[in-house]
Amino acid sequence: MNTADFFNFLKPKNELENQGESIENRPYIPDELWVKCPVCKNPVLSADLGENYKVCPKCGYHFRIGARQRIEITVDEGSFVEFDAELTSTNIIDFPDYTRKLKNAKLNSGENESVITGTAKIGGYETVLAVMNSQFMMGSMGTVTGEKITRAFEYATEHQMPIVVFTVSGGARMQEGILSLMQMAKTSGAVKLHSDAGLLYITVLTDPTTGGVTASFAMEGDIILAEPKALIAFAGPRVIEQTIRQKLPKDFQSAEFLLEKGFIDAVVPRSEMKDTLSKLLKLHGAKKVKAEEGETDERI
Repeated sequence: MNTADFFNFLKPKNELENQGESIENRPYIPDELWVKCPVCKNPVLSADLGENYKVCPKCGYHFRIGARQRIEITVDEGSFVEFDAELTSTNIIDFPDYTRKLKNAKLNSGENESVITGTAKIGGYETVLAVMNSQFMMGSMGTVTGEKITRAFEYATEHQMPIVVFTVSGGARMQEGILSLMQMAKTSGAVKLHSDAGLLYITVLTDPTTGGVTASFAMEGDIILAEPKALIAFAGPRVIEQTIRQKLPKDFQSAEFLLEKGFIDAVVPRSEMKDTLSKLLKLHGAKKVKAEEGETDERI
């Protein structure tokens, strides 16, 4: 069979197939328009996700969000006044490669440290606020993190104010050695002085809250809330299973598991968090700022 006879056996091209279509003319849908939920595996429009507090509308999975976004959806518009924004970590023990990691963390997060502190109003009620940031070295607690949180508690104590702390952390920052671990005692001391003054401390645990943060100020709140399905632990489940050589219960160390065992007070969806905090602040006598001339403070 010659070449000409071979091509006679080829399927003739259907002129109606792909008529008027080329790769260049096909509709282009940017990947940024969709986000795949890691739990239910369904695609979600990025715009819909943003409007829903970064919560999957199909299964309720709470995506991790940055500290600035959390502040934006939690406090009254324009009410946040930041503390100590200029404080930043340095390589205090000359840990290998830590200087580069700090630089990358600052570039990627746009922040100087793994926590943002300040004062704000929630539903009109004044409070001190500390929000940890998973986008900065997974919210790890270094010396500057501990210093900023301690200063926030000291300010709240001095000005007789409640404090709300949102936690998210992979634990103590190993690149700062024992100085990082010392922040557990330092922050806990500030919490105790605030408590001795008879003031309210509300903790909101978000995914994940682990290590030295869990073992210190995160679990010392007067009222402890958590977002749904948040991992809350000292050591991770794999470490525990390998240590005790036993299979752990289903959903072990989840917010719901801790609620069942009495370690936290409530699991609150992100969409309800602002209203819940506002009600708790009001219930415990927080000062409500006068919105208009002639309006009186509300206290219980």
